[in-house]
Amino acid sequence: MAVPKGQGGRIRGIVAGRGRVYEALKGRLGKRSAARIANAGKTHEQRSRMAKKAARTRKVKGE
Repeated sequence: MAVPKGQGGRIRGIVAGRGRVYEALKGRLGKRSAARIANAGKTHEQRSRMAKKAARTRKVKGE
């Protein structure tokens, strides 16, 4: 039986443990972009590396 939306069920297509990230991004970016970001980087190390690269990119662009 499916869990109704908003009842805290597991989100299909999102890596386990990344649902909160997906929900946080979904409002700003839309479902597709939020899912891509939430699923990227399976480990903490990979996600940390991406975050550092993003920070460098923002710094170069002057954001």
